[in-house]
Formats: sequence, C-alpha cells, structure tokens
Amino acid sequence: MTETITVCEVSELPIGERKTVAWEDMEILVVNYDGELLAIEDRCSHDDGDLAEGEIDTDRCAIECPRHGALFDLRSGKPLSLPAYKPVKAFAVKVDGNTITLEVD
Repeated sequence: MTETITVCEVSELPIGERKTVAWEDMEILVVNYDGELLAIEDRCSHDDGDLAEGEIDTDRCAIECPRHGALFDLRSGKPLSLPAYKPVKAFAVKVDGNTITLEVD
C-alpha cells in the first residue's frame, strides 16, 4: 500500500540542497537537482554507507558514495559504477501546494 510522507516546504530545499527523511527503518535522501526533486534510499547497496554525505555529479545526475566511490543515478537509484552493482530504491516526489511529499510503499 502506498503512503505519502511529508518532507518539508519547497522553500526549505533550494536548488543544489538535499535533505534526509526517515520512514519506518529507512533513511531517504531528497535532492533538489537543478529544480528537479529526486529521492533515493540513503544507503549504498555496496556497504550501507550514507549516500547523503557524498558529492553530487551534476553532469550525470548522480551521487557518489563517500566510502568507495560508487555512483548512483538520482532518478532511478541504479548504480553507474562499481563497486556497487545493485540499485537502491527510488521514490516518487510530488509538490502539494508548498509542501514536498514522497510516495513510499
């Protein structure tokens, strides 16, 4: 069953910024990538490192795991480089009025 969770107000997540939110036992990374709101699981599938601490690759719309350098696509959660080879979960982001929300299941 799909559930909607509130992230924050739109004004709290300007372009280039990121925010981590908790849902059940998972952390979710929400990124304002050049005006596009994207969300993926905040966990490297290689070693469970926090992706939120990584550098954003603006040319590839990806985030780099700070531990071992694996890149993850911010739109799909798919790994773009080794050592990661399994994707992380991606989430639908919506704006309802002035509020950013996520659809989780």
